[in-house]
Amino acid sequence: MNLAGLIDHTLLKPDATPDQIAQLCFEARKYGFASVCVNPTWVPLCAQLLQGSQAKVCTVIGFPLGATASAVKVFETQNAIDHGATEIDMVLNIGALKARDLDLVAKDIRGVVNAAHSRGPIVKVILETVLLTDEEKTIACLIAKEAGADFVKTSTGFSSGGATVHDVALMRRVVGPEMGVKASGGVRTFEDAEKMVQAGATRIGASAGVKIIQGPAEKPAAPSTAAPAKTY
Repeated sequence: MNLAGLIDHTLLKPDATPDQIAQLCFEARKYGFASVCVNPTWVPLCAQLLQGSQAKVCTVIGFPLGATASAVKVFETQNAIDHGATEIDMVLNIGALKARDLDLVAKDIRGVVNAAHSRGPIVKVILETVLLTDEEKTIACLIAKEAGADFVKTSTGFSSGGATVHDVALMRRVVGPEMGVKASGGVRTFEDAEKMVQAGATRIGASAGVKIIQGPAEKPAAPSTAAPAKTY
């Protein structure tokens, strides 16, 4: 399993600096990560630093609340692509989903999908699963699929919880084999990532990408069962 090729190497902290973003891009080149995932302000820098690299430039739209107007999300998507983004992770309208305003949820996603697909980038729809019931997660996945999104994604990493095996498996069952499923939020070790992939994830969003690809943690040596040497 080429785990590095499944990882969106992520830095979304509000206090990220240009030097830290440059380090992120250096690591993406060095280890062969699928993409770097950054806030929109860093897209031009990443596009410049990753030129000629296989790593994509992923950015976030309507992040982290999903509560901006649909037209703003479309503009944000177009602006990001203008500056070099090649993958778009958008947060759906969570409040509209919970209110069962499904037309708004679908319009919100479809606007971003149309803006991105007309220029080439793929779209991942962030559900923020920790805020949703299983029924709401199912509805969100079906709407994202119908709207033409390429992936569904568990979490922003900025709410009260992140990816779980249960949610990844549920999302995979709902969308079937045609769409991608991205596990994001709280995936910090090789073991975490392995469980998500086994549950159906085809992409991992993580700030701990370098640690993850170093492999499983070494288990402590078992205590010796030999009898202690006699001292007489």
